[in-house]
This record gives sequence, C-alpha cells and structure tokens, in this order.
Amino acid sequence: MTFNDSGHLLEPHTGAMAPRLNWLRAGVLGANDGIVSTAGLVVGVAGATSSRGAIFTAGLAGLVAGAVSMALGEYISVSNQRDSERSQLALEARELAESPQEELVELAGLYRAKGLSESTALLVATQLSAGDALAAHADAELHLDPEELTNAWHASLASAVAFVLGALLPLGAILWAPAGVRVPVTVLAVLSALAVAGVLSARIGGSRVRIAVTRVVVGGAAGLALTYAIGRVFGSAVG
Repeated sequence: MTFNDSGHLLEPHTGAMAPRLNWLRAGVLGANDGIVSTAGLVVGVAGATSSRGAIFTAGLAGLVAGAVSMALGEYISVSNQRDSERSQLALEARELAESPQEELVELAGLYRAKGLSESTALLVATQLSAGDALAAHADAELHLDPEELTNAWHASLASAVAFVLGALLPLGAILWAPAGVRVPVTVLAVLSALAVAGVLSARIGGSRVRIAVTRVVVGGAAGLALTYAIGRVFGSAVG
C-alpha cells in the first residue's frame, strides 16, 4: 500500500509493470538462448570440419530455426497466460455483478491483511470500488491491471529479435577468427556475452548477480565443451 503526503491511497502499479517485465524477460532469455544454442552448434561443427562454408551454413540454419522456435514458443506461452488472465477477470466481473457487497467485504479483508485497520480498510475498499471496482479487485486479488494485460506479440517479437542478436555473436566470432583460433575466440566471446546476460537476468529477477553469472557461464562452458567433443568424435568417425 502506498499513500501520498496527504494520506490518500495511491493506486499500485504492480499490474501495469508486469507486461513490460514480461517482454523484457523474453528478450533476455531469447538472447541467452541465441548465444548458447548457436555457439554450441557452430563450435560442434568446427570440431568436425574446418570448412568456413559448412560452419556458416549450420550457424545460419540454426539462427533461423531457433528464432522461429523461440517466437512461436513465446507466443503460445504468453497467449495461454493472457487467456488465463482474461478468464480470471471475467470471473471477478461476474462475482462483482452478482454479489457486490460480499466482494466489498472481501476487498476490505485483503487490505486489513496488509496492515490497515478495519475502518480504514473498509473506507479504502469503498472508495476504490466506487471508482472502478473491477480494477480494484483485479489489483488486490489477482495482481493484474485490466488495461495492461500481457501481450503475446510483444513477447514473441522481443524473443525472436533477441535470439537473432544473440546468435549473431558466436556466428560472427567463429567466421571472423582465423582458422587456428576459431574455437577459443568464439568460446571467449560467448562466455563474456553470457556473463553480461547473467547480470541483466539477475537485475530483472532481483537475484544475486554473482550466482546468476556463475550459473550461466559454467553451464555455457560445459555445453560448448560437450558439443565440441561430439563434433570431434563423430566428425572423425563419419569422415
């Protein structure tokens, strides 16, 4: 609960922030997946062959396929979430229409649970309900803003664009570097980018930066080592 200098309740903005955080989260995860999956692919191919054309073809195919997959997956996931939010709001609107007094008591109870006195909680609930009862209940009960629901297209686009941008880093690094140091240069670039992604992810999620960075860098390094080893073993076996 937030009050201004005059003691009047200010409407919370938690629900309004959720959609923005959603596409930002989708962007960070998309970039991370683009870096890791494309790096694993091109490093694995580099372990099997030194052909720049083969590496480029594999990397480009992985970039396109990954971007489409990320966009589609994010769209489906967020669409399901939006459908759920709409269903919850519809149920809340129906309850308000059928039993407004019971809903008012319920809303006041929620504010009492947050530390307000019984009389203040009832006053706040009454005033908010007089303005927009659905918005008041949606915020207090569901942590939603009816005017700011999650947007599947925003999340899908953010995820796809971020994936492409992330994928371009390992692809560019392995194609730009001389043949003898392709893998080390790519690994260094990828782990550095993952560290940055880990910092951003921690900031968004409010978690500890060191733990997030360590987790993503160690995981990325293990994945690159595994794909490179697979490329070396199976590339030689097939060749």
